[in-house]
Amino acid sequence: MGKHEACEFCNGQVEQSVIRVQFHFMGETIYVEGVPAWVCAKCGEQYFDAPVYKRLEDIARHRSRIQKTVCFPLAEYDAALA
Repeated sequence: MGKHEACEFCNGQVEQSVIRVQFHFMGETIYVEGVPAWVCAKCGEQYFDAPVYKRLEDIARHRSRIQKTVCFPLAEYDAALA
């Protein structure tokens, strides 16, 4: 992926950024801060260079070593405004 490549989904401009990633791996989800990525300025689709994706997999594979847990409010979609 490069700066002048277009998004595969909306043809928007893809720009390099450092983001928080919601990463799904083997049925579990982790969040990783400070991840270098390519992000579509139009639709927000995220792309990762192969070494970055491999490192995300390694982080997820060793998730028992993650020392920080973040809690956040979670609403039930159908019951949130009832």
